[in-house]
Amino acid sequence: MSSYKKPCIQCGAMVEGTAHFCPGCGSNHPFNYRCPTCKKEITKDMARCSDCGRLTQVACPACGTPTFVGKDNCESCGATLMVRCLNPKCGENEFFENAKCSACGKSMHPTKIGWRKS
Repeated sequence: MSSYKKPCIQCGAMVEGTAHFCPGCGSNHPFNYRCPTCKKEITKDMARCSDCGRLTQVACPACGTPTFVGKDNCESCGATLMVRCLNPKCGENEFFENAKCSACGKSMHPTKIGWRKS
């Protein structure tokens, strides 16, 4: 049985309603915005995540303009807000301010114990 398609909130691509990832942009939350720290659903009108208390606006690392944390890209300049996990066995895209990868739990900072420069 096929499912209906809905637009991805990140890129607008039409995605199967049961999908967990957008095939167009690779977002792992194509139908709702999620807090990058705790993954609780958030909306643009919230000042903070209701679960972990994280602010929902941050300064873009590229242009410095305040932008919503639930999107993968800056709303002003379009720069990515995501970085790849440094763990070679993981490689998941994570929010640039996260201290640890939400998929594998490793530090997102190469200077922390456990990471060697190559």
